[in-house]
Amino acid sequence: RIQEFVRGHFYGHLDFNLDKTLYFFIAGRYEFSNKGADVFLEALARLNYLLRVNGSEQTVVAFFIMPARTNNFNVETLKGQAVRKQLWDTANTVKEKFGRKLYESLLVGSLPDMNKMLDKEDFTMMKRAIFATQRQSFPPVCTHNMLDDSSDPILTTIRRIGLFNSSADRVKVIFHPEFLSSTSPLLPVDYEEFVRGCHLGVFPSYYEPWGYTPAECTVMGIPSISTNLSGFGCFMEEHIADPSAYGIYILDRRFRSLDDSCSQLTSFLYSFCQQSRRQRIIQRNRTERLSDLLDWKYLGRYYMSARHMALAKAFPEHFTYEPHEADATQGYRYPRPASVPPSPSLSRHSSPHQSEDEEEPRDGPPDEDGERYDEDEEAAKDRRNIRAPEWPRRASCTSSTSGSKRGSVDTGPSSSLSTPSEPLSPASSLGEERN
Repeated sequence: RIQEFVRGHFYGHLDFNLDKTLYFFIAGRYEFSNKGADVFLEALARLNYLLRVNGSEQTVVAFFIMPARTNNFNVETLKGQAVRKQLWDTANTVKEKFGRKLYESLLVGSLPDMNKMLDKEDFTMMKRAIFATQRQSFPPVCTHNMLDDSSDPILTTIRRIGLFNSSADRVKVIFHPEFLSSTSPLLPVDYEEFVRGCHLGVFPSYYEPWGYTPAECTVMGIPSISTNLSGFGCFMEEHIADPSAYGIYILDRRFRSLDDSCSQLTSFLYSFCQQSRRQRIIQRNRTERLSDLLDWKYLGRYYMSARHMALAKAFPEHFTYEPHEADATQGYRYPRPASVPPSPSLSRHSSPHQSEDEEEPRDGPPDEDGERYDEDEEAAKDRRNIRAPEWPRRASCTSSTSGSKRGSVDTGPSSSLSTPSEPLSPASSLGEERN
């Protein structure tokens, strides 16, 4: 559906190959600087320059999904989707007439005369459809009519950097100032479906206590870019030896200047564009394996520990927070996801919805370099690369008055904060799963 939307949005200027098009996106509240939209736009301008100078055939379509004040859909945007549907109906009409004549010719046992398969009426219909795709202006950047167009931060920055969706640009920008919905007449997809259809989520936040958007991308097997000023980025940096190998790019916004951060983000985007389709498939498989790190059975320990700590600080006369070091844990159980991770050579996907250009021919060669991809071996390498996490300290919240029920608060089952009695190595985890 994303490709169908792009076909309609860029009608008249669809001079790029959709099979070599990558879809990037940023989504969230409209906080221009906090969400890193300013850094993302600047990096897109630099990426556009690099792709044009190096003669790359890749095209990048960047979506900005941030709600803003609007009054209606853009007329040009709606017209584009109407033109696309009209072209589809015209093609189907001609196809049916062609198929009927071909069937009748073969039915009598003769080869059809190709010069008579289409009459003048068919050619006239197709010429009218082609004429309807002519457009003098560039495809619109914004899909809606903005109430404060002249002062909108995203549109103002786009005017400054000059990304107007021209034919010469290798980076196209689409600003969708409304949250996605499957009932939308413009882009009828839910957010989850939209994320699975994209290739990369970009979230260069300058402030993010945790950051659910990159976490959602990780669970759905979509690579993403986060920062070391977000809780998610710091968490992944702590638990993964090489986050970028797993599709988690950590942008340094803590110790670098704004210009250096833009340059680093540009290098991330450009290196992602240089990847082959097979490399992206392998990276997506690795990204989805990280979903265990974001499971509640693991993250819940941190929430419970924070809750007990808060109780101890709020009611110091009744509760105490006693730091308790976890038992020695030499390894971390990092099993494969519940769904079977695919092997690209078999053209199967661990995610139910995969981008169309992430498909690989079933009968194609094992690898571009002639090497076969061993999923089990890669999974074993991933588990060795995952650092053993330091379990949060167990909180013991006890009443200060022995035998008194006054001031007691239910802190939940103590077992939820305990650590495993026996360490589980990656090898034992794999053996248990196979058994």
